[in-house]
Amino acid sequence: MSGWLAIVGLGPGAEAMVTPEVSTTLAEATDVVGYQPYVQRVAPRPGLVHHGSDNREELQRAQAALRLAAAGRRVAVVSSGDPGVFAMASAIFEAVEAGDPAWRSLDIRVLPGISAMLAASARVGAPLGHDFCCINLSDNLKPWPLIERRLRLAAEADFAMAFYNPRSRARPEGFARVLEVLREACGSQRLIVLARAVSTPQEAVHVTCLGEARPEMADMRTLVIVGSSRTRRIERDDATPLVYTPRSVPWSS
Repeated sequence: MSGWLAIVGLGPGAEAMVTPEVSTTLAEATDVVGYQPYVQRVAPRPGLVHHGSDNREELQRAQAALRLAAAGRRVAVVSSGDPGVFAMASAIFEAVEAGDPAWRSLDIRVLPGISAMLAASARVGAPLGHDFCCINLSDNLKPWPLIERRLRLAAEADFAMAFYNPRSRARPEGFARVLEVLREACGSQRLIVLARAVSTPQEAVHVTCLGEARPEMADMRTLVIVGSSRTRRIERDDATPLVYTPRSVPWSS
């Protein structure tokens, strides 16, 4: 039997946001590998083995998946959102580069999914409608001074910004510092969107400004978007405001 390894994105949460390509691949897989809550999103069936693991075991998880594929299994490595955005695709390729040379000949595919930042952006309109950047606020794999430097440079460049992993029980103070840095760099009136668990029953979306934002408004399931200086808010009766960033920027040298 010829094995393969597919690195797939399950989207932000709702089954309707899983792409047909990913659904077809999951139906053909013999093994599903990933962080336990994501593995549990794949329905059990005869012939499918679930391999769930802890959140901080990405490299070990990647190596185990590659060994299964090399043994002839059809392996789906699952991530939420898109697997190439702060997820398992990079971990797989790190393992391939450093591991068994035979792994380089495996059939490895990356199947995109709807990312959390795109799902959150769509919920409120188009805050990422012009140039933007995306930053992971976790300092598990990079030092905090680098995160802060990137925040300041992104603000100086006037990007809209999408933030993953803003706040957790292990590091509750980090997002408070992020808000301080952004207020210093952008002012208190800059628009901010806090979108939690988009497309799930726990979804909650809040639009406010940096001056009103508080650290406790975010957790690990929250995707945060901060607008550029051009980002606009359109008020609506009895509905979440629309937020968008215009497609053009006036410029004079």
